[in-house]
Amino acid sequence: MNQFHFDGQTSFYKGKVRDVYTIQDEYLVMITSNRISAFDVVLPKPIPYKGQVLNRIAAFMLRLTEDICPNWLMDTPASHVSIGKRCTPFKVEMVVRGNLVGHAWRTYHSGKRELCGVALPDGMKENDYFPKPIITPSTKASEGHDEDISREEIIARGIVSETDYKQLESYALALFQKGKEYALTRGLILADTKYEFGKSGDHIYIIDEVHTPDSSRYFYADHFEENLAKGAHQKQLSKEFVREWLVSNNFMGKEGQSVPEMTDEWVDTIKNRYIELYEKLLGSPFTPETLTDTEVKARIDKSLKNIIG
Repeated sequence: MNQFHFDGQTSFYKGKVRDVYTIQDEYLVMITSNRISAFDVVLPKPIPYKGQVLNRIAAFMLRLTEDICPNWLMDTPASHVSIGKRCTPFKVEMVVRGNLVGHAWRTYHSGKRELCGVALPDGMKENDYFPKPIITPSTKASEGHDEDISREEIIARGIVSETDYKQLESYALALFQKGKEYALTRGLILADTKYEFGKSGDHIYIIDEVHTPDSSRYFYADHFEENLAKGAHQKQLSKEFVREWLVSNNFMGKEGQSVPEMTDEWVDTIKNRYIELYEKLLGSPFTPETLTDTEVKARIDKSLKNIIG
C-alpha cells in the first residue's frame, strides 16, 4: 500500500493494520490494509481483501450501534477507507467477555481465578458462559504488548476519570448486548470483543472497529451447547484460529521466538475465513472492490472536500 498525502494533512501514523492520516487536526482518514497482526506482531504476509472485509463490517456495525454510543465515522469513500472525527483516545481498551475463551481461558487454565481485578468463578470449562458479561480492560500500548489492568488501577492512576470510566463501562456493556443480539440473528454467538473510545470536547465516541473478526470472537450457535457438553472444539469465526496456529508453532510474540512460515495455502485459508465471517455476519456475498491508488485518492479527496467544505 502506497503512502498518500492529502491537502490539510497534519500527521501520518502507520499502525499494525491501518494507515491513519490526520487532516487539519480535526479529521482522520483511516485506510485498512491487508496486514494481519497477532500477539501484537504484524505477520510477514498480507491477507488478500482483509482490509475491505474489516472496514465494511466495522462501518456496518458502527451504523448499527450509533443509537447506543456516538461514533467517529463520517464516510466510507472506498471499501477499505473510513473518514471521521478525530478524538483524543482513552489509553485503555474495554474488553468485554461473555464466554471463557482466548486469553481469559489461558489465564483460567493456568489456575488463576482473577483477571484484571475481576473474580472468575470456580468450576468453569473452556467456552462456558460467564454468569454475566465481564469487562477486563487492558492498557493501550503505542508499541509492544497491551497489558491487563484493573478498573481500580485505571482510576487510581488517573488514566481515565471515574466519571468517564463509568460511562465507558455502560457503553461497552450496551454495545456488547447489541452485538450479541445481532449475532444471534445471523446464527452466531459473540463470545468476546474489545472497544476503543475517545473524547472530543465533553463527548465520548467509539473510535475503532466494532464487532469485526480482528476485535471479536464468534462461535456458530448451532451445535454450540452440544459441543460444550462434550468438551468438543467450537468452530470459530474470528482471528483466534490464527493465534491458535501460532501457539501450536511455538510463537506467542515473546522475545527470541520466530514467526512460523506462512504458506500460500495458509494465507488462502485465512482469507477464506475472513470472507466467510463477512458473508455470515452481513448476510450478503462479498464482492471485492478493485481500485487503483489514483482512484482511491480521488475518492478520499472528494469526500474530504464534502466534509470540510
